[in-house]
Amino acid sequence: MREFNFRKISGAPEELFHVDVVDDRGNRIMFRMQKINDNHWHFIHPNMPGWIQEAEGGLDKIIEEVLQTDTSSLSSF
Repeated sequence: MREFNFRKISGAPEELFHVDVVDDRGNRIMFRMQKINDNHWHFIHPNMPGWIQEAEGGLDKIIEEVLQTDTSSLSSF
């Protein structure tokens, strides 16, 4: 179980989210996700640990669910 923190990047020409999470050693891993043509959220730079890559589909679903309900509640989950 990990806590991913999300922050929508405003003013960008495309929809972007800054995401960060802490690994088992306490190192913070930061990356961005972008909505691609297939209408799903993907990592901009896919060179990440496997456990983060495996979470991509779940992160996509969480972002979409929260955006549909209330954008103001998208801070940390």
